[in-house]
Amino acid sequence: MLTKKQIEEIREHLDRAQNPVFFFDNDVDGLVSFLLLQRYIERGKGVAVKSYPGLAKDYFRKVDELNADYIFILDKPIVDKEFFDEAEKFNIPVVWIDHHNIEEGVTIPEFVNYYNPLPNKKSKKDFYKNQMAGEPTSYLAYSVSRKKEDIWLAVCGCIGDRYFPNFYEEFMEKYSELGFESENPFDIFYKSKIGEMANLFNFALKDRISNVVNMSKFLMKVKSPSEVFEENKKNKSMHQRFEQINAKYQKLLTRANIVAENSGKILFFKFGGDLSIASDLSNELNYLYPDKITVVAFDNGYKMNISMRGENVRDLISKAMKNLENSTGGGHRNAVGGTVRAEDFEKFKDKLEKLVITK
Repeated sequence: MLTKKQIEEIREHLDRAQNPVFFFDNDVDGLVSFLLLQRYIERGKGVAVKSYPGLAKDYFRKVDELNADYIFILDKPIVDKEFFDEAEKFNIPVVWIDHHNIEEGVTIPEFVNYYNPLPNKKSKKDFYKNQMAGEPTSYLAYSVSRKKEDIWLAVCGCIGDRYFPNFYEEFMEKYSELGFESENPFDIFYKSKIGEMANLFNFALKDRISNVVNMSKFLMKVKSPSEVFEENKKNKSMHQRFEQINAKYQKLLTRANIVAENSGKILFFKFGGDLSIASDLSNELNYLYPDKITVVAFDNGYKMNISMRGENVRDLISKAMKNLENSTGGGHRNAVGGTVRAEDFEKFKDKLEKLVITK
């Protein structure tokens, strides 16, 4: 958790910000983090960051376009140095709130106000080696806002990031129809209405920028969960996008289940097309087959976007990608993402199989 002092400092930054821009990761945790803070101060614009894995320097142009006086970065583990250089040059305050492990060797500029619960739990040395991520950024944002009317949004963000929040019981007292009695965030995600909402947001974010902006504007004003589920002209594009992607997703999941039934310790599933939903597939396959290492790879023609789930896959992906040119990989202990060149995927696969066999 963040300390009381850190929470107060973030609130002070928010109070001072008259026209902030919130850069948030392009998933439900990032989106909800933005919504909670924006609804808290009722000011600011949100920008979904589609660059992976970090916030690319090109996004700084949005600061100029929106005439922002404050920058908030939410749920991004990496930020380009050049982005910070621009912020420092124009003397714009930066508040960076995240819950991922920071990469060893990365230096956070002194002028950046960085907030992450992990260093509060362990020494700096352990911070770099810590085996788990801290509470999701939506949890941290709700710790700051504490608007009880937004508790359903906060739970949606946490469950979307497969985290069970300590305010779930309070949420159930008011919104029992959205969840059920469980402390397993995976069960809640795949078997409840609040999980359905998280999936709705996740898939709707995979749309044109104009539609994502419209969805954000709708959610900044929405009063209750029922307004989200009831399709109308304000949220029509959000529901349409979900239905489009979910139809493709269900077909891929059916194919992946067939592969899983004939797989050993590692479940390899590769697919192509015009939509990368590797992370969503790997999460559900890991839920369905918890004893396997799940590797889902999206082939875009020249590189493979890889999503891995399973016991200590962060170490596995690091070793399997060693000496593979232009490869990247990292994340949480049991959930990671990465990329390799398409021509190197079989090498990566062979190395990973050998690593798992020798474990």
